[in-house]
Amino acid sequence: MGTYILRRLLIGMFTLFLITLIVYGLIRNMPGTPVTQMELADPTRALSPEDQEMLNRIYGLDKPWHIAYFTWLGNTLQGNFGDSFSEKAPVSAVIKRRIGPTLLLSVTSLFLTYSLAIPMGLFSVVRKGRPEEQILSITLYVLYSIPRFVAGIGLLIIFYQHLGWLPPGLHSSNYETLSHWGKFLDTAKHMILPVICCTYASLAYMSRFVKANMEEVIRQDYIRTARAKGVSPRKIVFNHAFRNTLIPFVTLLGLSLPGLLGGSIIIEQIFNWPGMGQAFFQSIANRDYPVIMGMVLLFSSLTLLGQLIADLLYAVVDPRVTLR
Repeated sequence: MGTYILRRLLIGMFTLFLITLIVYGLIRNMPGTPVTQMELADPTRALSPEDQEMLNRIYGLDKPWHIAYFTWLGNTLQGNFGDSFSEKAPVSAVIKRRIGPTLLLSVTSLFLTYSLAIPMGLFSVVRKGRPEEQILSITLYVLYSIPRFVAGIGLLIIFYQHLGWLPPGLHSSNYETLSHWGKFLDTAKHMILPVICCTYASLAYMSRFVKANMEEVIRQDYIRTARAKGVSPRKIVFNHAFRNTLIPFVTLLGLSLPGLLGGSIIIEQIFNWPGMGQAFFQSIANRDYPVIMGMVLLFSSLTLLGQLIADLLYAVVDPRVTLR
């Protein structure tokens, strides 16, 4: 297994090199530069050609993109991710400030998704064909078909614009004056709508995934043998079938790692949530190359790590699988 992990790490490093090279080339060839975006943000501050040339030199925009890329790569290998053009702060500090709100949403959503999807999927198998199972299946299909941005806008209109109950953003304006318990309740109130939007589609998909895999497993010969021996349906589902359902399930668990820090650009924009998704969108709009590259490197590394973890978990759950 050690050789397998080492080989995967080497392949991952080469993959990261290709990803960052391609992304850097793409963003440097997008229309507009950090300097032109500054002028668009404040038309009254027209820059002279000398000022533009000076800023281009400061930002390293006077170099061809492939040379600038290897300069960025060399600095990154030394732990220096550069400074944000728009926020005038180190990229690591920008990402660190945004990770907390994103984790708050993603971890809560992931916990709710898995803690609800598994029992709902098992319930659908045990009660298959009965009215309650059909109602649950139809409800999940409807939820899965609703786009998140539509649900987010609808929830804001109902619960914020009309009712005034659940505001967008991370905190209220008087957050700093609240007690510790008050701060907790204030944050929880602001989390309700974005967590719902982050959870409902994943919940619908995961519960259907558990149900589909369970139905495939219970058609196996050893399940027929257990039934022939008079084992109760509940024991068959929970003690025999569900264990084998975990094999593909852990693969999805490992692949969900990038989403924990990646955030959701649409959801965070709709609810004005100051997370990684919103920061990534703003960095693209501002042509903030160091922040874009820092986040691309983080997301790509987490994706490759998630795939490796999924493969390792697959081998742990299924002893028949060997990693070579």
